Amino acid sequence: GFASVSYDIPTSPTNPDGDRLTMTLDLSTPHPGVFQVLMDRPAQMNALDPGLLSGLARSIGDEDASVVILGSTSRDCFSAGVDLKLGDRERAEVSRGLYLLYRQMRTTNAILVAAAEGHAIGGGAQLLIASDLRVVGPQVSIRFMGPGHGLAVGAWRLPGLVGRGRAMDLMLSMRPVGAEEALSIGLVEEISVEPLVRALEIALHIVGLSPPAVAALKRIVAIPGEAEALVAEEEFNDQWNGAFPGRATQRD
Repeated sequence: GFASVSYDIPTSPTNPDGDRLTMTLDLSTPHPGVFQVLMDRPAQMNALDPGLLSGLARSIGDEDASVVILGSTSRDCFSAGVDLKLGDRERAEVSRGLYLLYRQMRTTNAILVAAAEGHAIGGGAQLLIASDLRVVGPQVSIRFMGPGHGLAVGAWRLPGLVGRGRAMDLMLSMRPVGAEEALSIGLVEEISVEPLVRALEIALHIVGLSPPAVAALKRIVAIPGEAEALVAEEEFNDQWNGAFPGRATQRD
């Protein structure tokens, strides 16, 4: 079952006055090595405020997890991005904090599997692309809102997923992208009527693999140059003694 956890957020760059902010996340460990983190502000479409940002950073930094599933308790929304009800100063601080979170997601050894239904907008869309794998529901709507708000959103990752031209189209048009188009252009990996269930199936496969090899793959695919990535893979595999640690099977 799910554990409902309330974080009391202390003084921080996004909470300089030390105000008491509470954010509820639904957290669970459905299998050893798998940590499930569900955003739980459905009335606010999981809009990102200081409490949610801090809670996500703490949860995704769980060092005991080989796989982190990131999702929502609501089928109507993944996240609508930075909370527009915040004041300008606080909203800007949350935006800065999100980039630290994206960096954390990209550098942790854990594999991040996003399971999204409904709206994923702005910062919510960036949480998707900061994840390593993405499973979405048939009614997902992904929008990279940025230039209209004075921001560059998604340029650090989108070209690597969908190509430069499509990335520019999605960022400049700010149009919603549905599930089928997202799958066809490589923005997501799978469509499922039960994204969280499918994400768990993927996670269970990953935890059966060699943790050092999985961590190495995540690190190597982030290396921009092919020659450098080849050297990194060669160096990692040089340690192999020829023995198979387990009989892994192909993921369905």
